[in-house]
This record gives sequence, C-alpha cells and structure tokens, in this order.
Amino acid sequence: MTSAGRVLRDASRRVPDAEARLLLAHALGVPAGKLLTLGDLDTDAVDGFEQLLTRREAGIPVQYLTGRAPFRHVDVAVGPGVFIPRPETEVMTGWALDRLAEVGESPLVVELCAGSGAISLAIADEYPSARQYAVELSEDAVGYAARNLAGTGVELIQADMADALPELDGTVDLVIANPPYVPLEAYDGIPAEVREHEPTLALFSGQDGLDAMRVLTGVAARLLRPGGWVCAEHAEVQGESAPAVFVGHGGFDQVRDHRDLTDRPRFVTARRVATVAGWPS
Repeated sequence: MTSAGRVLRDASRRVPDAEARLLLAHALGVPAGKLLTLGDLDTDAVDGFEQLLTRREAGIPVQYLTGRAPFRHVDVAVGPGVFIPRPETEVMTGWALDRLAEVGESPLVVELCAGSGAISLAIADEYPSARQYAVELSEDAVGYAARNLAGTGVELIQADMADALPELDGTVDLVIANPPYVPLEAYDGIPAEVREHEPTLALFSGQDGLDAMRVLTGVAARLLRPGGWVCAEHAEVQGESAPAVFVGHGGFDQVRDHRDLTDRPRFVTARRVATVAGWPS
C-alpha cells in the first residue's frame, strides 16, 4: 500500500505536479483537493494511475486522458477528435457576454466552428435567456458538442458554416467563433502534442491561417442584423491581418483587435452596418 502523497511525489518527477494531481484524482474518482486526505491507495488504483502517466509522457493531452476541460464556469467533455478549449477563448466569450447584456432579453446568438460547444455552453450558463445555435462540421466534434449542450436549449447543427442557417439571415445579434487559424507555414512550430493529437480541421487554415476567417466574415455579414456584433479568435501573429479581413469586406465598422490573458493579440470584433450600394453583402 502507498500513500497519495508519495505517489504524487514520484509522479512529479515525470510530469508537472498539477498534471499529476489531475490524473491521480481522475484515476481515483475523487476531487483533486481531497487527494492528501486519503489513506493508502490499493494496487489497482496505483496501476491505473501509472497507465495514465505513461500515456501522458507519450504526449497525449491531459484533457483527453481525463475526458474533461474547464471553461469559464462550466466543465466540458472532450476527447480525441475535438479541439480542447483554451483559457484565451474565455476572454473573448466574456466580451461577447457583455454585448449580449446590452441587447437585453432573448438575444439571438450563433456560434460557428463550435467544436466541443464550450462557448455555447458557457453562454447558456451565464446568459440563459439567449436563443442559441451552434454550427460544427466535424462528426467527431459534433458528438462531443451534443453531449455538452444536451438540455441547454442550444440548437446544434452539423454543417459547413458557409451555408449554414440561411433562415436566420439578417436577424442575429451576435456571431462568435474560434475558427481554425494556424498558418500552414507555421506547422513545424506547433507543439507536437497539439499537432499530433488535436484535429487538423480545427487547427490549420491555409498558408496564412486566414482562409476560415475569410469565410466566417462573409457568413457573419449574412447572418447579422445591422448593429449586430461578430467576434472571432485568431493567432497572435494575426493582430493586424485578421481585422484587415473585416475591414476589407466593407460591411462592418468598429473593427477592433483585443488581447488575451497574456497580453497577446487574440480576437477581432466588428459591428455589422447596413449594406449600401457597392459593398459586399
């Protein structure tokens, strides 16, 4: 028999201490905060933890091993085939919630490139009166989104965002998205853990990383009512090029870029203006 404290001390030589705690708590089925209050661990529990450590050392993301990822005030089911939500996206989601508060009751929200549905789930949790749609192309990701959004009232659509929800054209208050944005030219610079395990469809988007952003801009212009807002995450190297996509479209004003928790350029916001002659729709 071995104590949890000793097991964690040994594990912290192999993986970061925070990861060791998460994995041991998962193996034991207890909250991480209660680990050090436990008595001796049985052999089966230690063996299960050892298997998790070995897989983590092989580069499998912690979130895939535990099947969960925190996002704002909610807990999201994740696994192979779906993008893992990051803390940076929480900042953009907070900005979106502030805009919804300005709209008032029952704003209409569309999440594009929804992945696990983390953004829609967080909005449903913090602004339950919102009417929401979530659009995702990947069958694997849709499976996780369906689990995460069950019972929230969010309508999940499996579709290419380019053609999605024509019945909502010109009526949406907010479009929000964390699209694929990694430039193909940056492929070798992406950590192997991300590149080898998370879905390529959710990561890469053309040579400059903005192919999806260009499509998203047109979709947002189609869906939004005049005065409606769009926000979209981008790579830190796209602090100028991502906003330029919205400026170049011609159907938006108040185009701004925003920084994340690490003070790096992270997401662009823009307001839909009424279409005028000569501007793209």
